[in-house]
Amino acid sequence: MKKYIGFLLVFLLLSCKAKNAFVAENSTNNELTSENIIEKHYNDKMNFSTLYIKSNASYKDGKQSQNVTAEIKVKKDEKILISIRFLGITMAKALITPNEVKYYEKINGSYFEGNYAALSRWLGTDLDFQKVQNMLIGEAIDDLKGAKFETTIEDNLYKLSSNPDANTSKTFYFENNNYRIKKQAITQTAQGRMLQVSYPERKEASEAFLPLRIAIEAIQNSETTNININYNTISFNEDLSFPYSVPESYERIFIN
Repeated sequence: MKKYIGFLLVFLLLSCKAKNAFVAENSTNNELTSENIIEKHYNDKMNFSTLYIKSNASYKDGKQSQNVTAEIKVKKDEKILISIRFLGITMAKALITPNEVKYYEKINGSYFEGNYAALSRWLGTDLDFQKVQNMLIGEAIDDLKGAKFETTIEDNLYKLSSNPDANTSKTFYFENNNYRIKKQAITQTAQGRMLQVSYPERKEASEAFLPLRIAIEAIQNSETTNININYNTISFNEDLSFPYSVPESYERIFIN
């Protein structure tokens, strides 16, 4: 079961080649402050109301691997619907809003409805709606405004680092000519946790400069999970429906 929930929820936490994918140039500016970089990052607007994505995804941990297709529908800042399919059969589906998460999975015939607090404890990483949406569209997972960072240059990328507490470190890598996120990572040392999200390729459209590929690596207690997502079809501002209903006889699960 957990591999399908992992797809949905590390999805929550995506192959075509982009002709105009970014290639780093030697143009980093040592004089830029973290405030400058963050401001320029947020100047890159995402001008869409809805987003529809068809993708392929692969999941691998120490015990198993799986390839599936994933359909993602986004109504910006309001809701996200993710459907995971294997051989054309819907194996799991999640409906995510700012206030709650709902999902069901077919193998065990179970479903969940609840808030982000319980789900975050179960997954071992903090989640909320904005973080999920930001990850899918290739923005910084956290709200960076007002935060304090150390700024360095690494591999022609701007690297912003912070340690909000003794146990947590966060790093954000920005492309040097457009200030879009290239990679971001959060580490919690005491819990043996690390989540890294990388964006190897992007494609430009008038509405947004979205990822074409997302590589997710999650480590917890020395166990590593990798999820790679390839966006095959992307369309904007369509009139989308968000159908979600739990099949009859499915059993509700509760997460303490």
